[in-house]
Amino acid sequence: MLMMEEAVTSPLARWENFYVIVGSSAGALTGLQFVVIALIAESQASRSMAEIRAFGSPNVMHFCSSLLISVIASAPWNSLTGPSWAFGITGAAGIGYGIMVIGHAMRKSTGYRPDFGDWMWFGVLPLAAYVGLTCAALLLRSATTPALFIVGAMSVLLLFVGIHNAWDSVTYVAITRFGTENKESDK
Repeated sequence: MLMMEEAVTSPLARWENFYVIVGSSAGALTGLQFVVIALIAESQASRSMAEIRAFGSPNVMHFCSSLLISVIASAPWNSLTGPSWAFGITGAAGIGYGIMVIGHAMRKSTGYRPDFGDWMWFGVLPLAAYVGLTCAALLLRSATTPALFIVGAMSVLLLFVGIHNAWDSVTYVAITRFGTENKESDK
């Protein structure tokens, strides 16, 4: 019996250090995203809730998804069925959320029009990560090693997307705020 359990848990156990690093990073960056939102709220340039919802909230979602993936992968599962379902549900929820974000950015954002890079980083890449996670969940029991690499890659992709998008948001606010302050000082 011990041999059977060891064989089932060992693929996930080998990823423990990886998910400690990714999960810790995702948790810390989630907290930093709150600082980003506070900077946006303090900005003298007017911001609507639509821009925050379209460009700020998804970062928190991606960081939290990366953290959730780390938690799922680190849990003491007795078989691969549980993590397969958990990754699949997380991926499917992310797909739904990603579609909602894209729709929200297209319809409701009035203060800023996303360019190609924004669509890639705020729309396409996160959606690809959640699709990849869902596909990996479907493969987890039949092709465990490749599926675990896909899960890991998607977790890191969500982390990098969140980092890029948070940086993009901060620089946009800083430039906009700097431009507004310069215009006011010129008066």
